[in-house]
Amino acid sequence: MAFDLSKTTVSNPIPQQDLSGIVGKRFIYTYANGWQYEMYVKNANTIDYRIHSGMVGGRWVKGQAVDLVQLGEDSFKVSWSEPTGTSVAVNVMPGQRLLHGVIFFPHWVEENGSRTVCFQNDHLDQMHAYRDAGPTYPIYVVPDFAKITWLEDVGINDESVISIAPGDLPQGFSDRCN
Repeated sequence: MAFDLSKTTVSNPIPQQDLSGIVGKRFIYTYANGWQYEMYVKNANTIDYRIHSGMVGGRWVKGQAVDLVQLGEDSFKVSWSEPTGTSVAVNVMPGQRLLHGVIFFPHWVEENGSRTVCFQNDHLDQMHAYRDAGPTYPIYVVPDFAKITWLEDVGINDESVISIAPGDLPQGFSDRCN
């Protein structure tokens, strides 16, 4: 279905949404700064992800609630706030194999991001405690473009897609390209 803005108005500014171009997709992407991430859009409200390299490489999360919208024909925005206090907004263009992400790290993560390198789901109370202890400011903002190097349709709500830590994956898993 073509993206149609004709029905949007001032009182109804939300265009018709077709999320089929991103829901059920797993993609591995590398930012221009060298950080490598993997995201699985499990459904219209939830993602799972792993961080393969970068400031918090080794971190992984399941069941992260997100806001997911279609911005254009091949353009989607995935945004969320984490229990750590980190907020993220990622614009994904799967057909162009391109994305742009902005990560808003609280100061405590910038100072000692290694405290977040874990399977977050097993450490939610600790993440909340770190967040609440801060410091929050100044926020460390990381805006960057990324190339999607691996993209596949794995279906929706599959708990096996991201089920182990990045360090437990087979050698070369995140280096694959298609």
